[in-house]
Amino acid sequence: MNESALSSEIRVGEILEAEEFEEARKPKMAKLKIDLGDQEVNSAAQLLYNHEVSDLVGAKVLCATGLGEVNIAGFVSEVLTLGVPGEDGNPVLVTPEEEVPKGNLLY
Repeated sequence: MNESALSSEIRVGEILEAEEFEEARKPKMAKLKIDLGDQEVNSAAQLLYNHEVSDLVGAKVLCATGLGEVNIAGFVSEVLTLGVPGEDGNPVLVTPEEEVPKGNLLY
């Protein structure tokens, strides 16, 4: 088992910036900058089927950290922004129902 797998966590983050990721091969991708409380990270996520870019900024999301980095069309994605399939089969963000501090861990 590698060391990063031992340190993976699911943390609450707040999306600071979002933009369409037109360079990505997969459709409806977004580039996200996310504040985890103690650090800012990037994430590439296929969210634009069920979310508008303008609605993503300020959203609290759950992020899987410690999984390693992935380079997608020159953009380094550092965390996995969590979603579940909606009725159309495309990702819908997993978000806390109530206000919670950035960086909090899922347990």
